[in-house]
Amino acid sequence: MSTLTLTLLQSSLHWLDKDANLAMFNKQLDAVTQQSDLILLPETFATGFAINLDCAEPENGKVLTWLKAQAHKHNAVIAGSVFVTQGSKKANRFYWVQPNGEVDFYDKRHLFCLGNEGDFVVAGQARKVFTINGFKLLPQVCYDLRFPVFQRNNNDYDVMINIANWPAVRRHVWDTLLMARAMENVCYVVGVNRIGDDANGVAHNGGTAVYDFKGDALVKAADNSQALITITLYKAPLNDFKAKFPAHLDADAFNLV
Repeated sequence: MSTLTLTLLQSSLHWLDKDANLAMFNKQLDAVTQQSDLILLPETFATGFAINLDCAEPENGKVLTWLKAQAHKHNAVIAGSVFVTQGSKKANRFYWVQPNGEVDFYDKRHLFCLGNEGDFVVAGQARKVFTINGFKLLPQVCYDLRFPVFQRNNNDYDVMINIANWPAVRRHVWDTLLMARAMENVCYVVGVNRIGDDANGVAHNGGTAVYDFKGDALVKAADNSQALITITLYKAPLNDFKAKFPAHLDADAFNLV
């Protein structure tokens, strides 16, 4: 039976302090007692969501080196997003780092116009699907969650992942859309959000959770609390449900341009 064991880390972040954040996550990861296949960290876990400040690193920088070391140490894929220099701007890069040191990535596609994110961050162009243990996973970052066309399941993934710095003021939207994406795409959905206030005064209260393909919550982290959750997903129940309820066969055909 195909299974996928995930470890999710919900945490506050030290503003623009990579050393403090990496030390904090070192300590949290050392507390993991169950072997995982995939470890997920929040969006911009090394710096906080400082889009307009000089906090990006080169493509083979300090944080990626740390991710490689952690993937090797824990014998698991580890993923989280990092600001990476792209010309005069930066990419919000979801790194997917394997224990053998191989690296893939997805750059956040949707940029928040009300926050002028596009003035500082370049939008990703490629939709990615990663594979592990027979599961296909669609990586997404924060604001991507609001755009179902880009996330449309063309029967090409089993799990949607969204890592975020999602504000507490819009927490109801986060909870609702995670559940909706699971139901409409007939997939598992995993959301990993941070807690705590950032230096811009934006509050975050968590909402890290895993939903099954029917929209039922399998696990939820407590609000406003550091949390480390390990959960195993099973492929057979998803396949059985899709065989009995093949909604994807009735979907409208279209292509993104």
